Amino acid sequence: MTVDANAVQETDPEAQGLAARPMHPLVEFWVYFRESRGAVAGMAVIAVVVIVAIFADVLAPHDPTEQFRDSLLTPPVWAEDGSWAFPLGTDAVGRDMLSRIMHGARFSMVIGLVVVTLSLSIGIGLGLVAGFFRGVVETLIMRLMDIMLALPSLLLAIVIVAILGPSLFNAMVAIALVYLPHFARLTRAAAIGELSRDYVTASRVAGAGLPRLMFSTVLPNCLPPLIVQATLAFSSAILDAAALGFLGLGAQPPLPEWGTMLAEAREFVLRAWWVVTFPGLAILVTVLAFNLMGDGLRDALDPKLKRS
Repeated sequence: MTVDANAVQETDPEAQGLAARPMHPLVEFWVYFRESRGAVAGMAVIAVVVIVAIFADVLAPHDPTEQFRDSLLTPPVWAEDGSWAFPLGTDAVGRDMLSRIMHGARFSMVIGLVVVTLSLSIGIGLGLVAGFFRGVVETLIMRLMDIMLALPSLLLAIVIVAILGPSLFNAMVAIALVYLPHFARLTRAAAIGELSRDYVTASRVAGAGLPRLMFSTVLPNCLPPLIVQATLAFSSAILDAAALGFLGLGAQPPLPEWGTMLAEAREFVLRAWWVVTFPGLAILVTVLAFNLMGDGLRDALDPKLKRS
């Protein structure tokens, strides 16, 4: 006698429980995230960039500051012995472009990480304070954020760097301050939406203190949009740092930062295309990868966008 599996599930409560068991959150996240091929491709590119950044000392064929005086502005060509001595050519002082781009990936990852960490941590604190303490405190914080948002982001970063002095660290601080209002406003809006829910009321009744309500009860439920915004801010931070480096306000030579490399190559654009093309492509590919992954994170973390 044959047994119908569907009939067993309909009559057996334990089988019904197994069939209706929800997926693990990480598994559910990956199911929705992988639906976007662009997001998966972006994550793969970011993984490669991170690996190159971590192991740049091992993977780079030369030291990024080593100068080969007999190979100034050498194009990407084969060497006489059949090897590819400079796969991406050399710059105006004979430094290997591939090695500098690989080490530049390290600077770009550090810039994005520092900027997002600073702006996210301070923005979350200000947003939670504005969401919990309504009235004068909220008005002062949000009006300050509005004033910062009213100024063009790059112009504001230039002003801050001009006050602090041109350096890579000061550029990261300036960019973090520029992105701070986005995280503060997003956290405040999410916190206000969560404060009216029953689980927050239950925590209050149970005697939870204000720090516990802010950081243990409300904040975890505000993280999905903040994660998406942090991913997009990571790519924007890399782009803005490259812009400041191009203007001479970010990383200073001879640091192999992509924007600084573009600034050093401006006068050789017409006769040495590779000194501008490859750093520009590195910025383009990295920023595009983070944006694609950010779109995939938004689709995977936002319940409104999940298909039933």
